[in-house]
Amino acid sequence: MSWLITTINCLKQTKNLTPQKTTIRFRYHAEKIARGPLIRRHGYEDHIQQSGLMPRVKGAKKLPMPTYRPKDAWCEKRALFGQNDYIDILGNEKLHPTRILYNVPSWLRGVSGNEFQVAIKKRYALGQTKYPLARPTKWNELNKRIRYLYRFMNRKTPTGYSKQ
Repeated sequence: MSWLITTINCLKQTKNLTPQKTTIRFRYHAEKIARGPLIRRHGYEDHIQQSGLMPRVKGAKKLPMPTYRPKDAWCEKRALFGQNDYIDILGNEKLHPTRILYNVPSWLRGVSGNEFQVAIKKRYALGQTKYPLARPTKWNELNKRIRYLYRFMNRKTPTGYSKQ
């Protein structure tokens, strides 16, 4: 019988210890809207005007507009631009258009090939000059690039004879 009394007493105690539910819902969003817009960067003063064509510092003078100076159409660079474009059509057959490219390095004149072929021409042209001694790092990088491209072309380029 004592066990019955103890269980009843335990049930009474647990009934008093059950948490009570209170449904309180705070309306944070409504209160936030009622306070008005959120004030950010309070006390910050923007020194650049955002109106007009360009933003300017308040109180400063505008930069002077540069005076218009037309370009000289008859300066040597503009007057002779494209003079040798039709040398192969209008000129004689002895002069090839690639021979007129004065501002291009010799190993790049009239080149028509891939990177590997251009690099080999560059190594051949610069090998007899002081380039390997003057720029040893660049010379070494050029040789490394040629070795890499050689291996790449031999391994990755299809030959046309494979059955794949």
